[in-house]
Amino acid sequence: MSIVEMKVPVIGESITEVTLAQKLKGNGEYVNLDEPICEFESDKATLEFPAEAAGVITWVAEEGDDLEIGALVAKIDTSAAGSSAPKKVEKAPVAEEPKKEEAPTPVATPTATPVPATSGHASGHPSPAAAKMMAENSLVSADVKATGRGGRILKEDVQKAIQAKLAAPTTNGSTTTPTPVAPSTSFSREKSSKKMSRMRRTIAKRLVSAKNNTAMLTTFNEVDMSAIFALRKKYQEEFVEKYGVKLGFMSLFSKACAKTLMEMPDVNAQIEDTNIVYHDYADISIAISTPNGLVVPPVHNVESLQFHEIELKIKALAKKAREGSLTLDEMKGGTFTITNGGVFGSLVSTPIINEPQSAILGMHTIQQRPVAINGEVVIRPMMYLALSYDHRIVDGSTSVTFLVKVKKLLEDPMKLMLDI
Repeated sequence: MSIVEMKVPVIGESITEVTLAQKLKGNGEYVNLDEPICEFESDKATLEFPAEAAGVITWVAEEGDDLEIGALVAKIDTSAAGSSAPKKVEKAPVAEEPKKEEAPTPVATPTATPVPATSGHASGHPSPAAAKMMAENSLVSADVKATGRGGRILKEDVQKAIQAKLAAPTTNGSTTTPTPVAPSTSFSREKSSKKMSRMRRTIAKRLVSAKNNTAMLTTFNEVDMSAIFALRKKYQEEFVEKYGVKLGFMSLFSKACAKTLMEMPDVNAQIEDTNIVYHDYADISIAISTPNGLVVPPVHNVESLQFHEIELKIKALAKKAREGSLTLDEMKGGTFTITNGGVFGSLVSTPIINEPQSAILGMHTIQQRPVAINGEVVIRPMMYLALSYDHRIVDGSTSVTFLVKVKKLLEDPMKLMLDI
């Protein structure tokens, strides 16, 4: 027998632990070489783990286990290689027991349905138990509908009469106090517990770190989206026809931020120990909501890309993010982040910095609001913008100037097109 041990491989420099998210093969199943046997969830992405040999797999780790790099996950018995599937174990024949004679099934005697008689010596007369209940509740025979044989009043008949009496209005028009109703048991008071996914734990850790380790402040402004609406309405069909993708808000916002970042390098910089690291490029991280949590893969060199290239890259990253197929390389980097809470209806918020970056722009929902233009009140599609920044590296005046520059570019998008 030859056994191949399947251990957690080295995934990336910063990753020391993974979670066994899902087994793709059951215990004792046959696996082929390079066939995925499970999925690992790291801090940044979900990765498939392929079999290093063909054979029958025996699991050592369980789903949900946190495993260090190099930890044993499963064992593969390669002596079964060559078989397309594990052989079935044939059970030894079991001698049949002699059949026992079955006893005849007893036939139930049908019970006659009691039909109240219209006349007879028992008609209108209560049973002893019924008579006692009638006396206690001041009922007479006329108040009770008899269902017993021969017209006899049964205990159950008296109970129904009592309930009917309580529910009926009295002669003076008022109602009697209803019978207390037992508390409803249709609602639940149960609790359940579920282990946080590795991605959710990582997100929580990074958010707390950003709040605790940065001097984070937020400045706000608003942008009139009229010019962008008009631009998209005029050129959308031609844009889609030529490039196969829509001209969305994200490419316009990304380009406006990238252009401004090149003019204001402090907002595009990062702190490393006692140094400030500046970038001569703008890698814009785009916040994407997935079933497992928020991911922020970057679009590289946005300052050098055309609008359709930005849109295509964002679309591809969003598709991979929701499928859980983003690679570690696709998650690395980023010098600035944009998050759009407006798609969920957020009117205004204070986004949290994506460390080690120094700033993040928050987009919000677009609302028709009255604004004053040239001394007149008009209705315009307005969006609030929020820029959260690390005050250790970005001054207040710098953050305000940055947001004003982005606002002006968005309100006059031809400046973006002409790069002026």
